[in-house]
Formats: sequence, structure tokens, C-alpha cells
Amino acid sequence: MPQRILGVIPARFASTRFPGKALAKLAGKPILQHVYERSVMARYLTDVVIATDDEQIYDAARGFGARVRMTRSDHLSGTDRVAEVASADTASIVVNIQGDEPMIDPGAIDAATLALLDDEDSPMATLKKRIDTAEEMANSNVVKVVCDRYGHAIYFSRCTIPYNRGGVDAPYWKHIGLYVYRTDFLLGYSAMPVGPLEQAERLEQLRALENGYRIRVMETDYESIGVDTPEDLERVTKLYEAILPEA
Repeated sequence: MPQRILGVIPARFASTRFPGKALAKLAGKPILQHVYERSVMARYLTDVVIATDDEQIYDAARGFGARVRMTRSDHLSGTDRVAEVASADTASIVVNIQGDEPMIDPGAIDAATLALLDDEDSPMATLKKRIDTAEEMANSNVVKVVCDRYGHAIYFSRCTIPYNRGGVDAPYWKHIGLYVYRTDFLLGYSAMPVGPLEQAERLEQLRALENGYRIRVMETDYESIGVDTPEDLERVTKLYEAILPEA
């Protein structure tokens, strides 16, 4: 029997920099609707559900035909919200899809999913993209990742890694925040000890590494474009009109 693979889009109304951004309009539709409609295009997902604790988002999602689940309001992270939905589902693999990326590439979702399907020893998978600019390299908001020769993460950091002391022509990679989990691993994730590396970097994925788990990392050309501020929405609107004028 084929594995059930569930895509979950965590969405909340509260946002420090852009309250209600999930329902902000892009080309006449809420950002969340764009995310949902592009996510259901991923060929390996059996189902896609929106997870929220807000009635406005719940009603909007129902309005555009999405499957949506109300979750607890006390979750500390989107991962915890995804885990609550997964705990009531029969899926063996769960994909955490960011709710603020209206131009999410269905192919990127498939690539991360395949990475986990092809690596039976890893409980978690994600994506990386080659860094091409010095600006991204120096930006602490662009998370970098280094991997071993087998495609498993060694470390994630806001710093530029590796430090190129020897002048080697080494590639640099940024982390794309799309996560795929085996369900049993995801359900125990929030209970794992939070280590000093996660606390220092403020990067939740380091919890897996600090507790001895492997993360499979797949290369992608997908450029993650999130909407965190009204200015981001203006930028994404221009890109959307230029790249997807018929969408």
C-alpha cells in the first residue's frame, strides 16, 4: 500500500511585523490560498490541510475550498501546530509547508519528499540552494547549511560557513525552510531537549542534530520568497506579475 503523505500549512493571524498576512491579498486572492493551491499541485502529497487557531483564517480557508483544522492556540511554533494535526492523521510522512510563501514551487515539495523516501535512515529532510551573492553570504537572516558527502546536514548557522581559510573554491549553501518528517519522529520532536546550539542560533532544526538525528538535505533551484512585511508583499506582487502573469 502506498504511503500516505500529508502536507500541512500552519497559518496564524497574529504576526509582529505583518498582522493578518495570511489573508493579505495577492492578485485578488489571499496569500494562504496561493500557498494551498500550489501545494496541492505537488504530485507526492496525498492530502493538504491548513492548520490554524484563528476563526478568520478558518473561514477564509473553507471559503476557497481548503481542508482546514482548528488547533490549540498555545503552540510555540508552527512545527508544534503541524504535529497536532499529524497526531490525528494516518500519514506516515508529513510535510511542513510555510504559509507565507505564495510562490512555493510544487517541485520543491516533491524534491524534499523524495529525499526522505529515498533515505530510510533519516527521520527528517529539507532543502538547500546555492548562494550566489556576497550579500546573501553576509546576511544573518539567510541561514546557511553545510553537509557531508552523503547529503546529510552537518550544521546550520546564521554565520558564513564554512570559513574559507584555505582559499578553496568551495560552494556555499543556504537553507530553504521546507521540512519533511516521519510522523513518529515529528510527534516526539517538541519533547526533545533544546540544546545550546539551538538556543544560540535560534534555529529549531538544530534540535535534531544536537539530539543525534540525521537530516537529509536535497539541492534545489527553488528560491524561497516569504512575506514577512507589507514591503515583502509589494516585492512579491511585482515578481508574481512578471513571472506568473496568467496565474
